[in-house]
Amino acid sequence: MLEIIAIIILSKKNGKLAVQKGLKSGTWILYSVLTWIGFEVLGVLVGIMTFGEENVIPIYLLALILAVSSYFLIRSILEKKPDVLDDDINRIGVRDLYP
Repeated sequence: MLEIIAIIILSKKNGKLAVQKGLKSGTWILYSVLTWIGFEVLGVLVGIMTFGEENVIPIYLLALILAVSSYFLIRSILEKKPDVLDDDINRIGVRDLYP
């Protein structure tokens, strides 16, 4: 249950960052959720290969760590994109500069 809440909150944060960058928020929210699930599955598989099938807690912790790292991966990709510039400066005319 807490993991679902974390997915919702963190994907919304990535969506807000995408809007700030001038991108569609829904697309980046979907990317966030899909990478979360994918990295979690990858963490389970690596955990089973590393710790064996009997050790459930280390497997789950590794899966959770990889899932949270997927949030930071998507966030870093978004942060590297340029911000949308406000176009107000281009709308100012010469007459607007004089009192």
